[in-house]
Amino acid sequence: MFCPYLDLMPEDALRVPMMETLERLAKHFGAGFEAALNPEIFVPSPVAHEPDGQWAKRMHAVGVNVRTIGHFWNLVPYSMTLPAAQNAVHILPIWEPGVVASLYGPASWNINPEFFSAELAQIFPHLDTVEKQLKVTVNVLHLMGKAVGMDVVPHTDRYSEMALGNPWLFEWLVRHDDRIIAHSEQTYLDAQHLLYQYLIECGSAVQNLEVPASEGAFWRETTEAERLAMLFGAPNDYGGRLDRRKHMVQRLYEAGLETVPATMGPPYRGIEVDPTPSAMTVDEAGRIWRDYRITKPQIFSRVFGPLARYKFYFSENDNRDWVLDFSRPQTAAWEYVCRHYGQIQAEYGFDFMRGDMSHVQMRPNGVPVQPDAFYDPLGAVKQSVLPQKPYFAYFAESFLAPPDEMAYGDECAHLEASFADSTLGDLQSEPVGTEKFVRDFAQYRHWLETRQFAPNFTLMTADKDDPRFDKFYLHGNEIRYFLGLFLADMPSYMGLGFECRDLHPTPAPNEHYTKLYVFQERNGPKATNSPYCWGQNRKLYAQLVRQKQLANTLWPALKDAPLRWLLPPDLKGLRKTIVWMLDMENPLVFVANLDTQQTMEHLSFDCPLPNLEWVFSTFGETGPTWRLDNQTLHIETLDAGEGLVFRGIDN
Repeated sequence: MFCPYLDLMPEDALRVPMMETLERLAKHFGAGFEAALNPEIFVPSPVAHEPDGQWAKRMHAVGVNVRTIGHFWNLVPYSMTLPAAQNAVHILPIWEPGVVASLYGPASWNINPEFFSAELAQIFPHLDTVEKQLKVTVNVLHLMGKAVGMDVVPHTDRYSEMALGNPWLFEWLVRHDDRIIAHSEQTYLDAQHLLYQYLIECGSAVQNLEVPASEGAFWRETTEAERLAMLFGAPNDYGGRLDRRKHMVQRLYEAGLETVPATMGPPYRGIEVDPTPSAMTVDEAGRIWRDYRITKPQIFSRVFGPLARYKFYFSENDNRDWVLDFSRPQTAAWEYVCRHYGQIQAEYGFDFMRGDMSHVQMRPNGVPVQPDAFYDPLGAVKQSVLPQKPYFAYFAESFLAPPDEMAYGDECAHLEASFADSTLGDLQSEPVGTEKFVRDFAQYRHWLETRQFAPNFTLMTADKDDPRFDKFYLHGNEIRYFLGLFLADMPSYMGLGFECRDLHPTPAPNEHYTKLYVFQERNGPKATNSPYCWGQNRKLYAQLVRQKQLANTLWPALKDAPLRWLLPPDLKGLRKTIVWMLDMENPLVFVANLDTQQTMEHLSFDCPLPNLEWVFSTFGETGPTWRLDNQTLHIETLDAGEGLVFRGIDN
């Protein structure tokens, strides 16, 4: 157990001189730390002994957008503020971004150079690339007992190197002003022809690779690495690659060629140009871009103009009616995505994947009775890694919405068909203590006990911390964290910044929200113009530090203890108090008042222990008035949003 910065505010931990952090690591881990700094070796994962991904059903993960902390290495001092119970780190997308620098619109398979630490390279000259620094960061996190996860994103930037180097792996359309004039299966050939003509005119980006004499030979007889080198240049030539890609984008734009944008929510297919003035954007080169919209939208229909989803299926009738033929998967796209993400897992030693937009299920008839190997691309990525890494787990970004709302059919059945081990859920999108929150929590517990995946108790998501959610965090943050730590049989997820998040009765500047660092915009409603501003809620943080310290004293017995409900969550949402017991050598009883507005008076419940002692309150060092009478525990007063811990003791 190594968390020397447990009582430091995260911002203060990142300000500790790097040499001091390195010395602490070296002193604690000795030769193991020295080995971890070698990017040629792999420090064994703390979950490598697991036979499968079931361990993720009890994983307590923290999600980190690296932009909020500056560079990969800062994951280490930040993780030194976490208790052992928060035993996993999910790193938001790590690749070079495209339009508005969105992390979720990768422009290439190259690691994002903005996450490089010049200071680390100065101290350790052999760590002179961002790839090496990512590798040793994962090594050190493993050494500290943290599993590490990556994002798997089933789409790219609109004009990514993936799309320009492999046009057939994406759908294409031709737009003239506010009309789509072509979107057939063969439209990608126009993009291929234009890109090859550019290459003939401008020449290969690298001198030692000669452009094939025919267009067919270029696209069919070269490897992807050769095509990307000829089109863009060497991976470390960031400026040169970007410059050439901009020239290609200009030519494609002039021809009206765009990749078909990614969509969300039924009916998914059938798009048109949005003609409203607000749906038009002019970029720095004077190019006019149009947003798209679903022609027959439903409640969650969305079109993501800057993103292009891989073409996983061919269409019916040459895509005249925007209908996919799910009986005809484009196996090349599946193999491509699985191969690349498998290589990333193998190169950096990631232990689990977060599947972005895992809620996407496009089949109007819902989940097939017998899903095949081409049912879901995210599930396919997991399955492709398992032969080499049986413990590799899949954490799904889905919200457990009602059937046919965010996806066709039943989302629980979809998660099972796609081999998800756990899923994010949506508990973070409701204030603690409302009847809906309690009902949803009770339903999540039911799914936890009856389905093949485990819903998370989510405190705050790493990519949804923005002003829309301020009202959810005005009260109850201590009890959220309490449940996230001590519901030992349920996974939990916390986005960086929750632990010291300021109360925002009115919206704060954009720089105070992690969501706005998914992008890099300098103008408009999503603009940020300085580094991320950590919350200064020291009162909250001090209370959470006490919970961290308690969790550390109980670890590792806590992590595997069976859970028994004494007062389960109320399916009707009316009773706001819950009580559970962890069966261990000295059993623990946890009491939580989910009502953040009202004190609970005269609480009584059956407790199968002959003797108890009070251990902890989330609100301070003073215990409640209580008594144990004939295996009935009576608590006189339980404050609004308070959590208590009792321990069973021998006679």
